[in-house]
Amino acid sequence: MVYPAQSAAAGSSFGTAPSELDSSRKTIAGNFDTFLSILTTQLKHQNPLDPLDTNQFTSQMVEFTGVEQQLKTNEFLETLIATNQQNFTSQAVSYIGKEVTAFSNQADLKGGNATWTYGMTEDAAEATITIKNSAGAVVFTEKKPLDGGENDYTWDGKTSDGAIAPEGKYSISIDAINANGGKIDNYTMTSGVVQTVDFAGQEPILVVNGTKVELSAVAKVGLPA
Repeated sequence: MVYPAQSAAAGSSFGTAPSELDSSRKTIAGNFDTFLSILTTQLKHQNPLDPLDTNQFTSQMVEFTGVEQQLKTNEFLETLIATNQQNFTSQAVSYIGKEVTAFSNQADLKGGNATWTYGMTEDAAEATITIKNSAGAVVFTEKKPLDGGENDYTWDGKTSDGAIAPEGKYSISIDAINANGGKIDNYTMTSGVVQTVDFAGQEPILVVNGTKVELSAVAKVGLPA
């Protein structure tokens, strides 16, 4: 069974920048004007005793129509892209203030607890749970059986050596095996209220309790408790 990928930060610009669309339109428009100028000049200076061949003229008119159609198609695509961007933006903004559950391995340790939701296709006879801090250092590990299906896992903030971990962001990974020793696929999710939306990436990024998750990683949306 394949599960949705966990959230990762996006790197390129969301959608197509207006400057890129303008540049594309100007390039095609420039080619259109150049073609028209050449064709007009050719007609003005043709030899009356040896006029332009009809087949050749027809071919050039077909090319002329093709360039014009390309320009119209490009303008239509620009409008379609702009409309899709507006819809995507409105959808993302509507999540602000809502509680979402999204595929992510990160959660906040706050008030002495950090909670993740995990999902597995079957019961795990043994699962190795590893928690790391924001610097990537392992702060806690434990081995225990886990129930299959979708359940919560709560960490009390105590490190493996008994110390109390500082509040902040932590990530979790689960390596689970069944009674026959076979590896069990699993996924983790985090929940929280959407505070802001970041449009700087390839797709809108929801900021959930300080954790960034992609809009496509959202699994559930509801009102805060």
